[in-house]
Formats: sequence, structure tokens, C-alpha cells
Amino acid sequence: MLNISNNQLNKKVDLTQFKSGKSIFSKNYYKSFNKFLFAFAVIGIIVLFLPWTQNISGQGIVTTLTPDQRPQTIQSQIPGRIEEWFVREGDYVKKGDTILRISEVKSEYFDDRLIERTNEQINAKSSSVTAYQGKVAALSRQITALKQERKLKLKQAQNKLLQSKLKVQSDSIEFEAAKINIKIAEKQYNRAKTLQEEGIFAVKDVEDKNLKLQKTQAELINKENKLLASKNEVLNAKLELTRIDATYNDKISKAQSDMFTAESSGFDAKAQVSKLENSNSNYKVRNSLLYITAPHNGYINKAIKGGIGGTFKEGESLVGLMPEEYDLAVETYVRPIDLPLLHIGEEVRVQFDGWPAIVFSGWPNVSYGTYGAKVVAIENFISDNGKYRVLLAPDETDYTWPEAIRVGSGARTIALLEDVPIWFELWRQLNSFPPNYYQPENSGKEKSNSKK
Repeated sequence: MLNISNNQLNKKVDLTQFKSGKSIFSKNYYKSFNKFLFAFAVIGIIVLFLPWTQNISGQGIVTTLTPDQRPQTIQSQIPGRIEEWFVREGDYVKKGDTILRISEVKSEYFDDRLIERTNEQINAKSSSVTAYQGKVAALSRQITALKQERKLKLKQAQNKLLQSKLKVQSDSIEFEAAKINIKIAEKQYNRAKTLQEEGIFAVKDVEDKNLKLQKTQAELINKENKLLASKNEVLNAKLELTRIDATYNDKISKAQSDMFTAESSGFDAKAQVSKLENSNSNYKVRNSLLYITAPHNGYINKAIKGGIGGTFKEGESLVGLMPEEYDLAVETYVRPIDLPLLHIGEEVRVQFDGWPAIVFSGWPNVSYGTYGAKVVAIENFISDNGKYRVLLAPDETDYTWPEAIRVGSGARTIALLEDVPIWFELWRQLNSFPPNYYQPENSGKEKSNSKK
């Protein structure tokens, strides 16, 4: 049976003499089978030389091209309690439509007349500011009047001092004249006394001269007293001048101190008014936040925080909203080893979950049910799953993506690279080599244009 013996049975025995051998060898099916094997081998060899498009496969999800078009959740900027719902899940809302009404949960905002009372406080403090401003103006006028009065008083005191100095000069002249008179009187008395001793003058004449001398001495003392009094008046005038200056400086300083105090109080009141106005504005804005509105046109996806009376914290998601208008895109993930092979503008085929498709990854032209896309963004930092995120936009030159596609559905992506023979691709796959480095023509043109 293994044909290892030199005594071959088929050469010694004619198998066609037997019924079964005759039945088998009389048929020609093995010839057709040989032809089939030969044709299959030829076709297989031809297939090995057929072109095959190298590709990078990945799994992704449908998203939107720009961040503002993606599904979002609406949060409340303040903590509160749900009071009333105005929409249902699936409802269409326009920008500014009220979605739900909430109420305050903090005790400092429970007062329904909080804004009104704050306005009253603002008016009262504003009146205080006006009163302080009036007081400052009055004190300023008082200071001006005191300065003018001080100027006049000082002028008056200076005039009096000048008068006193002139009076001292006058009294000094009179005192000097009195000194001369007493010298003359003494000489006349001595002459008269000498002449009386000689018998020329009578005793009565000597007594008259003595009396005149006494009067002259008295007059000298009087003039000296008058001179001293005048000098004393000069000193008093100087003291009065100093006193007036010190008194009015004290009054002006006190008035200025009161004015500065009033200004400080006015500034403090003005600061309180600004603080109250700020609080009032915050209260108004906070009241407007009691109504949660739609930021843009769209559809209510899901009420995340349902029911009536439920409380929530600030920043907690309440409602999911999907924008009305959006541009579809696909985000897919590729391995780090495949990242250098992708470029902006790279052609990619996309197969959406739920859409029937017949896919030949290496023959995109004979595939059915896939849609064209182009790479518009490549992430520069690796994602948590150990791959790089790539964003794909619809290819305008290819078939339009189905309108029934929704954001979040799954997608399979096939990035098309260089065309190679099938035998080369099989050899590459068996050896786990990466695809050939390939740069599309459009990316090269873009680089050359950017250099220009």
C-alpha cells in the first residue's frame, strides 16, 4: 500500500478484471478533478499577484465634528430644589425655553423681598453718602472762612504791633527830651543858686528854679514809665499775634480733622453702597438662575435628576440635551505602531453598526455598505485605553452618510494605505510586520503649499 516493495501488485494483477476495479477505472472523473486542481492552482497564483490595499482597522463611535454640537448635560450653577418640570423626555426645545423651575435651599436667600430690602439699604446708604458729602462741603466752607478770618485778625494784630512800635519810638523821643530838660533845669538851678550866694538873685528865684527842677524830674519819670508801657504794649501785641495764629490754626486743624473724618465716613458708606449694589446684582442673577433654560435648540434626551422636591448641589447634572443641528463625525482609536501611517486627509472607510455591509478591507472598490471619510484630527497624547484617538469627517466626494445615524452608535473604520500584492500582504501578516509607510499625495501637496 505504501509502494515500498519491489513486487508491485498492480503490475502482476489486472485490477480491471474485477468487478469493482472495472467499475472504478472505467470512469473519467479523476481527469476532471486533476483539471480542477490545476485551474485552482493557476487561479490561486494569479490571485496572489492581485493588488491589495493595506489598511488599519479600528473600532470607534459616532460623534460630532465640533464640541458645541455634541450631547451635553445641563447643570445648575446654584444648589436648589426641583419645583416644576416644563418638558418631557424627547421634547424639542428652543434656545431660552424654560426646562424646569427650582427653589433656594440656603436660608439666607429665603426672603421673597430680598432684592427690595437690599434696594432700601442701598437708598439709605446713598443718603448717608450725600449727607457726608454735604458735611464735607460745609466744613470746607468753614475752613475757608476761618482762614480768611485768621488773615484779617493777623493783619489787625500786625497793625496794632506796628502802632505799638511807633508809640515806643514816640515815647522814646519824649523820654530823651525829658532827659535834656532835666539837665537844663539842673544847670539853671545851680546857676541861680550861685548867683543867689553872690547876692545877685533873690531866694525866691532860687526856689522857683528848684521847683522847676523837681517838675522836670517828675516829667522824666513819667516819660520813662510811658516808654516802658509802650514797650510792654509791643510785647503784648506780639503775644496777641502768636495767640491769634495758634488759635485759628487749632480751629482750622479741628475743622480739617472733622472734614477728613466725614470724608472717610463718606468713603466707607460709598464702599458699603457698592457692596450692596454688588449683592443686589448677584441676587438678581441668582433669581434668574431659578429657571433652568435651554442653551440652544435641541431635544431633551434624559431627565437625569427626576421627580419633584429633589435637592441637588451646584454643578450637578439635571438634564441631557442633544443639539438640533450637528455635523456627524467618527472618533476611532489606532495602535501606537500604526499612528505614523496616518495623516490629515487620509482616506478612511466607515462601516456603521446596524447598516448591512459586505466588506473586503483590501478591496474597497468592491465593498458594499461602507462610507467614505477623511482624517481631520489626530490626538497628540495617548488615551486611557493605550491608543491614539483619530477624528474622521465625512468625505464630500463619496456617498452621503445615512441620515438615521445617531451620535453614540458604533462604527468600524478602515484606513486605506498603499496598494501591494496579496502575497506580500500574506507574508507581512504571517511575520506580524507593520504596513508600509505611506503618505498620501494630498498631504504632500498641503505641506508644499504651507512651505510656500
